[in-house]
Amino acid sequence: MDAIVKRLRRAQGQIGGVLKMIDDGRDCEEIVTQVAAVSRALDRAGFAIVATGLKQCLIDSGGVDSVDSDKMQKLFLSLA
Repeated sequence: MDAIVKRLRRAQGQIGGVLKMIDDGRDCEEIVTQVAAVSRALDRAGFAIVATGLKQCLIDSGGVDSVDSDKMQKLFLSLA
């Protein structure tokens, strides 16, 4: 989870940067580019969290057969 926290903190810093860009009246294209970068960073963090959760479910439950695949699918799709 340390890597995920680092990724989220980096995204938090990027969001602060986007807000500063808006306050400074920066070009719309630059702002949108940075917003897209933040979005990708958050998506990656979300996927990492779901993957970590799935791995933990497999470890805790003793195998693939006991994992609620519908629940895992909904988690992945919520990030799409």
